[in-house]
Amino acid sequence: MNQHVHQRRAAIDIGTNSVKLLVAEYADGALEPVWEENEQTRLGEGFYAEKRLQPTPIARTVAAVRRMWEAALRHGATTVRIIATSAVREALNGSELVDAVREATGLSTEVIPGETEAEWSHKGVRSNRRFASQRLLVLDVGGGSTEFIVAEPGRIAFRESFELGTVRAFETLRPPSDPNPADLARARRQLGDFLELTVLPEIGRHLESPVELAVGVGGTTAILALVAQGSVAFDRDAIESHVFTPESLVRLVDRLWSLPLSLRRTLPGLPPERADVILTGCAIYEAILLKLRLPGLGISTRGLRFGALLP
Repeated sequence: MNQHVHQRRAAIDIGTNSVKLLVAEYADGALEPVWEENEQTRLGEGFYAEKRLQPTPIARTVAAVRRMWEAALRHGATTVRIIATSAVREALNGSELVDAVREATGLSTEVIPGETEAEWSHKGVRSNRRFASQRLLVLDVGGGSTEFIVAEPGRIAFRESFELGTVRAFETLRPPSDPNPADLARARRQLGDFLELTVLPEIGRHLESPVELAVGVGGTTAILALVAQGSVAFDRDAIESHVFTPESLVRLVDRLWSLPLSLRRTLPGLPPERADVILTGCAIYEAILLKLRLPGLGISTRGLRFGALLP
């Protein structure tokens, strides 16, 4: 296909916590976002006890996918790609969701492996020229899994998906609505132990040559930047210019865990429906920065969906 011919493409990402839509114009090897949506459906709710998707979260998710498919068509998308990640690929009954999506939209759902999720997230981050020429550690903390990617321009040295995510950790840790310091200490200890036992043995040698920048991609890091900035407006440039030092992230984690759910729901930049799982999301990023001894955390809003729409 001639790259100079513009094509409007769409990707719908069925995650463990949210369903996300990106409609973008593709030309000359680059993507320009046209329309984006994000709806929390909490597909992973009640999932981890028996590894079965529950009927109500399935229904919420399928309804969101249908609405986003219709929105993609209204915004001129000529192709719509539906992808599903951690919860669906792990579920014993993942075919129930895939079949329901097909019935609602007529489209097939690609249930992608963790390695592909990591590769596409990295490709999406690299589509921003700011991150095009550095040695990066890309961190994609989703609802059910986290992808770790160590890469130089043109070469991925390490990529792996681990069973660590905001909803998975929330369902396991069960922090109360009004957490106390002991709850945060327990979360920090358990997340640190997971990284020490599971992630560090795999990724350690790939970090012997320091990365120039760690980049968090996905909803959690964008929300943390908005909260830190006290902003309610999604401003891609402002979000992507924010860098957390370990100290500033620790302060934000302490702050969020010190507030009851009712007050977290009022914070500028934090969607009320995500005020519960933001506790585990911020704690995961904090644990990664501290355990991997990273100097800071940059942010990219261009992740999996961008990668899925690039050749």
